[in-house]
Amino acid sequence: MKVSEVREKGSDELQGELLELYREQFKMRMQKGTGQSPRPDRFGKIRKDIARIKTVLNQRSMAGE
Repeated sequence: MKVSEVREKGSDELQGELLELYREQFKMRMQKGTGQSPRPDRFGKIRKDIARIKTVLNQRSMAGE
């Protein structure tokens, strides 16, 4: 997900996506803990997507949107 895509979405939609990414991250951590092999490249992508969304939401709150 690119930052430009994140900026186009509304705050409510971003909150929903953030929640889904947290759930997916949790599920992958549980799979890793039980010995299943989730895609390791996905961990970094999820973490970066979470950071992008949180950054945009924080910028919006600072700007007063």
